[in-house]
Amino acid sequence: MSEIITEPIERYGLTISARSKHKPLFSKIGVVGAGKEGRNIINMASTAGMEVVFLDESHERIDYVLRELEKVMDQKITGWGLTQSEKKVIMNRITPTLEYEDFKHCDLVIECTRYSESGRRSTPLRKNIFKKLEEILDEDAIIATNGSTVIISELAADVHHKERCVSLYFPVSHPDARILEIVSGMYTSEEVYRKMEVFARLINFTPHHITESNGNVSMRLVTTMLNEACQILLERVSSLEDIEETFTIIYGQRYGIFRLADIIGIERLVTLMEAMFNDFGEKQYKPNALLWKLYRSNQLGVRTGKGFYIYDENGQPLSPNKSLYN
Repeated sequence: MSEIITEPIERYGLTISARSKHKPLFSKIGVVGAGKEGRNIINMASTAGMEVVFLDESHERIDYVLRELEKVMDQKITGWGLTQSEKKVIMNRITPTLEYEDFKHCDLVIECTRYSESGRRSTPLRKNIFKKLEEILDEDAIIATNGSTVIISELAADVHHKERCVSLYFPVSHPDARILEIVSGMYTSEEVYRKMEVFARLINFTPHHITESNGNVSMRLVTTMLNEACQILLERVSSLEDIEETFTIIYGQRYGIFRLADIIGIERLVTLMEAMFNDFGEKQYKPNALLWKLYRSNQLGVRTGKGFYIYDENGQPLSPNKSLYN
């Protein structure tokens, strides 16, 4: 493992009184899995002055993750939001690992395993990760999962210190969507929730308290709107372009609803919506036929280059995918 180079973090507001014998809260966190969401968390936490240890499955994956993190920072340099020296300092706060033991002394570890090609995440796998983390971490360290339809009470049921388990959801639609949904389960303590409010503010997010419910608030809203937009398109009430303009101009959204679906990922949306439909039994959560058509043909959005739109190699939309509904 390469030597960790750190920068003093006083200017980030993470320190406590010099008379205290305790280390600063959230000076070191861990991330299990560095897919798109995991990399987003790594980037935000390291930029906020925290040491971040992330675990992935192979040296090849680690090399890929580090390249992707640098790519994001290079984009910030191009946009005059970051300097080369700041990038170097941030990257030096990030430590990759293949071993769970390297999470020792982390204040918080976030399970962020990647979605499979089908858009699913394994509950038994995540439970096993929680058990491994409990063997390594101090008793007061927080174990979290990242997801919008994850039931944290189920993941916490098999660990000894259930009260320290919490669920987080970081939106991935765009970098300014800085709301963190903090989900308290049946066992989550009030102290742990309050600490997560502190964490949210340290990374410049607004914390929203969520009582455990499949889909939280953000996904329940967007999936209902997406289903209705798909039905309007199927009924030929309006064109894809006009539906998008209605969503962006009248309601002041950054992206149209179909563009947003492509960014989130059709495979994720279909899987999440099926989970919500199974929990609530409400028709508005059942994935529309257009979503199933995209899902089954592996037209999953930006990641595959085709979804509701056709994309170039940089993930920029070229044109609507009119073969979908013609």
